[in-house]
Amino acid sequence: IRSALDRGAEAAKQHQSPDTFYTRFGATDDLHPSGFLITKLAALSVMATHMGLRGVEPSEADIAQTLDGKTMLVSAVIFGNVGNFAVDSYMVLDQAGKTIKPVTVRFDGMASRSAAYPDPPRFKAKVVASFAYADFDPTAQTTISIFPANGGEVTFPIDFSQIR
Repeated sequence: IRSALDRGAEAAKQHQSPDTFYTRFGATDDLHPSGFLITKLAALSVMATHMGLRGVEPSEADIAQTLDGKTMLVSAVIFGNVGNFAVDSYMVLDQAGKTIKPVTVRFDGMASRSAAYPDPPRFKAKVVASFAYADFDPTAQTTISIFPANGGEVTFPIDFSQIR
């Protein structure tokens, strides 16, 4: 816990963006699916960076609130060719054949234009899910799968054991 807070404080001293602590997956360009997730320890580093950039330190209450969180946030950007393609999209985790369902899923009702617009893929949208820590193995090889309502599947393999 202390090292996560120290990493955030150091990042603030270096004027780094708090999102450097997100665990990113997928493509690094603007036209292919990608995303990030935030663990509790990363959330502590993010909070410490935000606060450090303002010249303050997280309080014990701030730290406790973060550590008491019951879910991990996973956010992904997917692509489609109609503006509402992401409506009713769903996300799951797969660990060795076990499907982990999210506590919540949110999606963009209207996607924004992609960098390729008007050429395909024309639109991009976010799908955000929260997964209960009690439901998954935080050290397992995992596949994040997103199912747009209009069909298809977007997958991201990620090794949770490599996340710090």
